[in-house]
Amino acid sequence: MPGQDLPFSQSEYQRRLQLIRNDMNMRGIDVLFLEDPSNMSWTTGYDGWSFYVHQGVLVFLDEDPIWWGRRQDANGARRTVWMDDERVSAYADRYIQSSHCHPMQDLSSLLKSKGYENKRIGVELENYYFSAKAYLTMREDLPNAEFVDATGMVNWLRAVKSDEELVFMRKAARISEKIMDGVFERVKPGMRKADLVAEIYADAIRGLDDAWGDYPAIVPLLPSGADASAPHLTWDGRFMQKGEATFFELSGCFRRYHAPLCRTVFLGDPPQYLLDAEQALIEGLEAGLETARAGNTAGDVARALAKPLEAAGIERSDRAGYPIGLSYPPDWGERTISIRHEDNTVLKPGMTFHFMPGLWMDGWGLEITESILIKEEGHAECLCNRPRRLFVKN
Repeated sequence: MPGQDLPFSQSEYQRRLQLIRNDMNMRGIDVLFLEDPSNMSWTTGYDGWSFYVHQGVLVFLDEDPIWWGRRQDANGARRTVWMDDERVSAYADRYIQSSHCHPMQDLSSLLKSKGYENKRIGVELENYYFSAKAYLTMREDLPNAEFVDATGMVNWLRAVKSDEELVFMRKAARISEKIMDGVFERVKPGMRKADLVAEIYADAIRGLDDAWGDYPAIVPLLPSGADASAPHLTWDGRFMQKGEATFFELSGCFRRYHAPLCRTVFLGDPPQYLLDAEQALIEGLEAGLETARAGNTAGDVARALAKPLEAAGIERSDRAGYPIGLSYPPDWGERTISIRHEDNTVLKPGMTFHFMPGLWMDGWGLEITESILIKEEGHAECLCNRPRRLFVKN
């Protein structure tokens, strides 16, 4: 029977399935194979820490999807997907990490049994979870099939969030606020970073009220001083020091939905160059938020952000944001739109982004960011509600 604790209504899943089928028809895809766990979950509800082995969802034009994966994970599928039990197909453990056979041989057999051996099969070629070996094995076992690159196809369909999804993102935002409040309260010179991260995880997992915390797709990032010139350093056993800035890139997560929030803390008296950068960054953020309206483009937001930074002599060439929502490790972005000058994607109501123009300069870094929602009218809404500034603590 279908999962008993589905995060969304049946009508929501059917809406998503119809969107996928419409896109399949336009692309001439007869069957679509999804191996991205975020796309699997968005389509079927499947939720489990099993993405380290080959698994996926087959989407058909004329029948319910099939979840396919490792046999020991099949019961997890039956507990979490909206389809009936017979729509779960599993392969034996002898395929796992074997030098003699590959799980895609089992998937190919399943596709053959359903008459797709000479059809157009969509696959997510640019995907963390779909390996070169997997693709080559499918090509070898299905020599008469035509493989269509469906990279990003479902990711783009996820760009506009439903009302049901926004409920989860708002709950994730409340958790993000709680985590950041805990950081501001606890951080001090002499505190071991590992101890601070332990508290961050405690706040993240306990959640808030009825919103229990799920594991985020990215671990806490909190480099200090010169390390803050690098955006993706984590933590170690060193101690927080006076005279250093530390940015905290964090996100609450509820039922796999994220609302990232970044703020920077300086222990002691911040130098003037950091205060000047703070002022320019906040001015750029607010200009970008004002521009983030339905009908404008992602590039418009990037250009609005850039003007105050350039006026302050800050050169920043990196993208300044990306779509967010439902995600699994190693990334909470949706890998479609980018807030950067050359991206002419038109913003639509219901799109959600992490607007994150981090400054990673020579010897220092500063992050002040917002998770935003594009509205029907007016400028973007910030999902979190915390002061947009450099936090100073002595």
